[in-house]
Amino acid sequence: MKIVKIPKERVGALIGQGGETKRFLQERTGLTIDIDTEEGEVSFDETKTEDPLLPLKVMDIIKAIGRGFAPHKAFRLLDDDEYLEIMDIDDYVGKSNNQLVRVRARVIGSGGKTRRIIEDLVGVHISVYGDTVGIIGNSVQMPVARTAVDMLLSGSEHATVYRYLERKRPELHIAEMGFEL
Repeated sequence: MKIVKIPKERVGALIGQGGETKRFLQERTGLTIDIDTEEGEVSFDETKTEDPLLPLKVMDIIKAIGRGFAPHKAFRLLDDDEYLEIMDIDDYVGKSNNQLVRVRARVIGSGGKTRRIIEDLVGVHISVYGDTVGIIGNSVQMPVARTAVDMLLSGSEHATVYRYLERKRPELHIAEMGFEL
């Protein structure tokens, strides 16, 4: 039995309106998912599947929804070569709440501009929730997005990060067409 804990305020997103998100996940995976709405604990029996990777994918989907991703974005993790990475902002700023708020704002950008630019140029999904930055992307996109977010968290100027992303764009397009770099 696998157990994943998510914030209580995200349990509703995991269940979905009328239970549709939970039902969809169960239908796609064949696993029965139990959600403790009081504790925010989600459990499922990983022995009920033939696919050894499926329980890991389900755990990542649950974690992604718990870290602020919309369920339809988290379901991208059901595909092969799609991964979830959670970066802890505290690793960059310590426990200072003022610094946490400032650095979160740097990653999001004015009106969500910076987050949207990274998502559009790289093809990933990004969620800034609490003291974490979550990234969903494939094996080609993930290192580029992780580096861009790391640069922002480390204090690089936005223009520097945008230039980095523009330099990486041709590589991403080549990889998208199916060629290995």
